[in-house]
Amino acid sequence: MTASYLIGLREGLEATLVVSILVAFLVKSDQRRYLPHVWGGVAVAAALSVAFGAILTYTSTTLSFTHQELFEAIASALAVVFVTWMIFWMRRMARRIAGELRAQLNAAIQMGAWAVVFMAFVAVVREGLETALLFFSAAQGATTSAGPLLAIIGGIATAIAIGWLMYAGAVRFNLGRFFFWTGILLVLVAAGILKYSVHDFQEAGVLPGLSTLAFDISGVLRPDAWYAALLAGMFNITPAPTVLETVAWLGYAVPVMVLFLLPQRQATAPSGAVPANQAAVGPVAPDINTTSSREA
Repeated sequence: MTASYLIGLREGLEATLVVSILVAFLVKSDQRRYLPHVWGGVAVAAALSVAFGAILTYTSTTLSFTHQELFEAIASALAVVFVTWMIFWMRRMARRIAGELRAQLNAAIQMGAWAVVFMAFVAVVREGLETALLFFSAAQGATTSAGPLLAIIGGIATAIAIGWLMYAGAVRFNLGRFFFWTGILLVLVAAGILKYSVHDFQEAGVLPGLSTLAFDISGVLRPDAWYAALLAGMFNITPAPTVLETVAWLGYAVPVMVLFLLPQRQATAPSGAVPANQAAVGPVAPDINTTSSREA
């Protein structure tokens, strides 16, 4: 549930920021007539994302045990690829995302109403599909589907509430620190998803070593303890992993974490890009790298 909530919060806030930037641009440029088109594109993206998640779940439940394990293993591996790309994409694009979205929306307006719908759809659907795939992969180890589902809905609801309060200027929120710390947590979550993917490949007979344990600390990390459940649910840290699972977890978490924590080189802003301290997403200017509290 904790991992699902984190995924909903992180992905939900990214999507909320995108929508807020688009809405703010239309309001400030006195082009409110295109607001229904933006919301239409957002609605279609949300519906497609929910349908994608439902298809993943339905497909998984209709397969035989071996094929189900293989399907879940492939889905989990893809989820790791997407979450890794998303973490580093946001790290690289944070300073100029507002300017680029405004430029894209302005170009869409010149093309017509349907271009605005499509632009809003494309801007949001990536976050939605990533959320569905990550949720499906992160919830595989859960004993019930209700808990993770409620958790991710809660995370998305929290993100929408934060986004609305930021847009209204009611709160100060340091987005840079938020994306930094959630990025660290998501690296560990992704490592756990990769470990789960390896386990499923072993269950399906694609990879060997299902009975070859790296270690067994069940006496210290009791499976029935609350902290063991938290570590297993959040990062898939279990007391008796196989050798390949352990290699996969460490082989992903260590180098990716090091790359994520390395200082980022400051790229030269492209012509026409909005400076970092003016990256507005609403009446207030929540800079993704600083506290959101200044007028655009």
